[in-house]
Amino acid sequence: MIRPGNMILVAVLAAVSIQSRQLQAAPRPNIVLCMADDQGWGDVAYNGHPVLKTPHMDAMAAEALRLDRFYAAAPVCSPTRGSVLTGRHPNRFGCFAWGHRLRPQELTVAEALKTVGYRTGHFGKWHLGSLRADSPDGPGGSGFDEWFSSPNFYENNPLFSHRGKVIRTKGEGSAVTADLAIEFIRDATKRKTPFLAVVWFGSPHSPHVAIDKDRKLYADQPRRLQHFYGEITAMDRAVGRLRKELRDLDIAENTLFWYTSDNGAINVGSTGGLSGRKGSLLEGGIRVPAIIEWPAVIKVPRRSSIPCGTVDIFPTLLALAGAKVEKQVRPLDGVSLVDLIEGRMKSRTKPLGFWVHPTRGRPMRSTQILQALEAEQHDDVKRAPPVPARIVPDYPVENPPGRAAWIDGRYKLHRYPGKGIAKYALFDLEKDPKEQRDLSAEEAERVKQMKAALAAWQKSVIGSLKGKDYK
Repeated sequence: MIRPGNMILVAVLAAVSIQSRQLQAAPRPNIVLCMADDQGWGDVAYNGHPVLKTPHMDAMAAEALRLDRFYAAAPVCSPTRGSVLTGRHPNRFGCFAWGHRLRPQELTVAEALKTVGYRTGHFGKWHLGSLRADSPDGPGGSGFDEWFSSPNFYENNPLFSHRGKVIRTKGEGSAVTADLAIEFIRDATKRKTPFLAVVWFGSPHSPHVAIDKDRKLYADQPRRLQHFYGEITAMDRAVGRLRKELRDLDIAENTLFWYTSDNGAINVGSTGGLSGRKGSLLEGGIRVPAIIEWPAVIKVPRRSSIPCGTVDIFPTLLALAGAKVEKQVRPLDGVSLVDLIEGRMKSRTKPLGFWVHPTRGRPMRSTQILQALEAEQHDDVKRAPPVPARIVPDYPVENPPGRAAWIDGRYKLHRYPGKGIAKYALFDLEKDPKEQRDLSAEEAERVKQMKAALAAWQKSVIGSLKGKDYK
């Protein structure tokens, strides 16, 4: 369903429109977007983990396009998920921290792809709003035709909201999620329609509860690691299940399968040697595993160190699908990666901005929320629809609060707010991926240029936050 604010939308950014015209002759690809919950850059065997077993992700990395500098838009979950759906930094629409919502005025990738005939489905963790049928910021209000969704992370035998009605499932959490997505994929294939399947797993977020067969693979590890590693291996198996189904249905060739995570490693996880963890704008907090598989186009395995991120998913998919959105004046923070996928991109022309607003997260306990919704449904209780996220009326432009970072090619500038004046640090990520040697004193001119670019970007973000982008 297209929201009222988006009813008249028909043109996209010029660069996306050009690529769309170039790709119109090719059949529109099916799209599967998979996202882990709290899987760090080092939490895969193909990135050198000495213990973890991730054979299906390893196979993807060996056969497809491996993105070695891929960034979550935020170091926590909800904001990053919002960036996937919109192509915009989450501060633009007030999704400052975990548990914050998606603004109904935002245009999502599901809404855009529906305009060119895609069937759309969401499966697993939502964490961007209510899961009632009438919620403007739930999957249904955000353009998804079919959805089995959870308010937040979940474990085994999960409860889901199926288009607003609570259902109970049996089985390992990632397996259940994949099976629900597979039913949708089979149906879309039978209908002969292209599809967008967004599969957001609840693993390996704590608490970690691996099933016995996965935990026993790590019997020589401490018990907490047995469960953590076991959850990742189960999620890897679910990825393999999805890939196999695409091949069994004979649609893998023209299906783009994009796998990534929502933020960097938690304490029990691995950053692969990078500094910082979940919640930090250091590399270990925002650099995440990412692979794109599309056999019809990516015929030879490749690795790329070009910086890109979750904000790039929206413009890339719109370009590939040939979706045109009218009067799209809203600034996107991502760029289309079509040229990268097709092997033509040599460097990124648009820097990546990051900004953590000092706003607390909002607790969202999936089981309690869905049990309460189930009780309401059984009692036939009618509740008022949830109040959607609102436009922020005021926000400081000068010396904005919160840490920020600006990645331009090999260089990364950190901004640390202070009383009256912010401090900055500059790192060369090619020579110093652990961000240990501050170059700001010897690279004063570069710092000056990057500071100005970051400040201009933050000013633009604040304009969006105040509602400047909406008619």
